[in-house]
Amino acid sequence: MGLKKVALVVGAGDAIGGAIAKEFALKGFTVCMARRSAEPVEAYAATLREQGLDAYGFALDARKEEQVESLFSKIESEIGPLEVVVFNIGANVPMSILDTSSRKFFKIWEMACFSGFLVGREAARKMVARKRGTILFTGATASVRGGAIFGAFASAKHGLRALAQSMARELGPKNIHVAHVIIDGAVETQWIQENHPNYEKLKTNDGIIQPTDLAKNYVMLHEQPRTTWTFELDVRPWVETW
Repeated sequence: MGLKKVALVVGAGDAIGGAIAKEFALKGFTVCMARRSAEPVEAYAATLREQGLDAYGFALDARKEEQVESLFSKIESEIGPLEVVVFNIGANVPMSILDTSSRKFFKIWEMACFSGFLVGREAARKMVARKRGTILFTGATASVRGGAIFGAFASAKHGLRALAQSMARELGPKNIHVAHVIIDGAVETQWIQENHPNYEKLKTNDGIIQPTDLAKNYVMLHEQPRTTWTFELDVRPWVETW
């Protein structure tokens, strides 16, 4: 029997990250999911296993270099070689620039940008040695446009996008596919259900991004032939304006 195909999703909640993990599991991958709190991700892994899928959950503070290094080593030594790594941490926190303390700004940058560097670097170190792999970063509208009251978040997401661009140019010739997914629209989550003023109208009109539909794009990026690799995929529901 050959080695398992393993996919790691860092930032695996009950919406986008969980959907990405399940979609890769349905494609035959062993999926590893990580987030800061162990209990919810371990519970979701158990749910996937009940469906006959191969899944593991791990606690990880992706801002901590030693924790990131340790998790990658553990997965590689105990589960299998990582073929796909997805960085999906958000930190979408609105606040006026007048109320943004240096501590808050730094924390958002740590979560949405610095941890992406740590995860991306460790993925690259493992994959370059094997001369194959896919590294996917989740971006947002803020990756390309800084909106009012989102200065800290936009700064971090712009930085993550720049990191992904540099990694793609360095690692592409080494047969490592690096891609950045811009999610430009509201995603079906409990928070959106409870807080979006036009939720019901958008929901009935296919105006809310469905995590399962979104996740299929991540699998598609991994499956692309290398003669036509996409670096940046811009995703939005049909009702959104550009």
